[in-house]
Amino acid sequence: MTSTITQPVPMHYLIVTYGCQMNSNDSEIMAGILSQLGYMETDDETEADVIIINTCVVRGGAEDRALGRLENIMPLRKKKPHLTVIVAGCLAQKDGETLLKSLPQVDIILGTRDLFDLAQLLERHLHTGERIAATASINQPVFLGAKGPVIRKSGLKGMVTIMYGCNNFCSYCIVPTTRGRETSRPLQEILDEAKMLADKGYREIQLLGQNVNSYRYEGTHFPELLSAVSNIQGIERIRFITSHPKDLSDELINAMATLPKVCESIHLPAQAGNDRVLKSMNRHYTSEHYRSLVKKLREAMPDVVITTDLIVGFPGETTEKFEDTLQLARDVKWDSAFMFMYSPRPGTRSADTMPETVSIDEKKARLNKLIELQESMSAEQNRRWIGRKLELLVENTSRKRDNELIGRTRGDLSVVFAAPKEMIGKIVTVEITESFAHTLRGKLIAEIEAK
Repeated sequence: MTSTITQPVPMHYLIVTYGCQMNSNDSEIMAGILSQLGYMETDDETEADVIIINTCVVRGGAEDRALGRLENIMPLRKKKPHLTVIVAGCLAQKDGETLLKSLPQVDIILGTRDLFDLAQLLERHLHTGERIAATASINQPVFLGAKGPVIRKSGLKGMVTIMYGCNNFCSYCIVPTTRGRETSRPLQEILDEAKMLADKGYREIQLLGQNVNSYRYEGTHFPELLSAVSNIQGIERIRFITSHPKDLSDELINAMATLPKVCESIHLPAQAGNDRVLKSMNRHYTSEHYRSLVKKLREAMPDVVITTDLIVGFPGETTEKFEDTLQLARDVKWDSAFMFMYSPRPGTRSADTMPETVSIDEKKARLNKLIELQESMSAEQNRRWIGRKLELLVENTSRKRDNELIGRTRGDLSVVFAAPKEMIGKIVTVEITESFAHTLRGKLIAEIEAK
């Protein structure tokens, strides 16, 4: 007589992420927590036992996409009664308990700083069946520890959050409400996490925060943090996002220019080119100050790549004021830009106190005009690289051709070139042969020895 041993059925999780790099990093943390609980990742929602929708509400479109995905889960929930559905991220923080009432398919609402309690909340729900809204930790300091449970998708590039929250209160932005006040992580904790990544073979790290250049912890400011991270052996490239123009100091520009590991790229949101609009947005700088920052950056680093965010159709933006944004684009010549129509977010000052003055049709027309101009600027900026030899970190294969790879320059520009797959993960030199508005094409010259 033989006996059989019943193996435990593996449990699976699926995380769907919307929004910024901060959300992506939060999803990596939640994946690590679930992995420690014994869950395995799946891309198939019909296989999942836990589904997390990590949401963004910075713009209406992102919120609508997340709500649409949650609506599509309803039939699946009926087929799998044991399925646990979790809403995380900024929508969870913004609407909290209200979501439980409006979304009966949701079991747990997980605020932006309550995500670190995911294991306890999930266990509580599974044992009691209770539906939970956890959003109370919004302004609590975050201490992750260096070896927290994080599952990163890439083995080359790792994200490290250095601070949470924002104190700027731009009149159109809901982030202070959904992410809380600024709190910086301890310096040593950040260095320990970066060292751990280096020991695992990561070549590049990206330091994250709603406003990284306002980082401060016990007398250490962001330029000193960059210097400290640069001393870690094994890390060869350091990037950061996002920077606020009002906090871009000469010390930070000098650190970028003099620290060899810090890449010559910066995302510097301008949002608009008219001073009255900028004042209404509560941005705390003028268009001329922004131009002066760009001049300083390019004087210190002639090859710096500068990207930005722009909003069209903000309340009070006339045709003449919009022309100032177009002129700023002509003057600055950003390498690329993320461009959006103004989307009023309930709970922000602009949505509550500034009636919309630009029709949707006019917003679309202005956005199309700005996109057309920026596309020409991007193409012009990229032509400067033709004939140059650039350093790339090779990241993956091309989506169009198996015999081609994609790498990123120090300026974070995408370059396609022919090379064997064995080059993935290496740092190489490529000569640029062609340029387009969004990519470059090159030919392999040599592999660069590890530093």
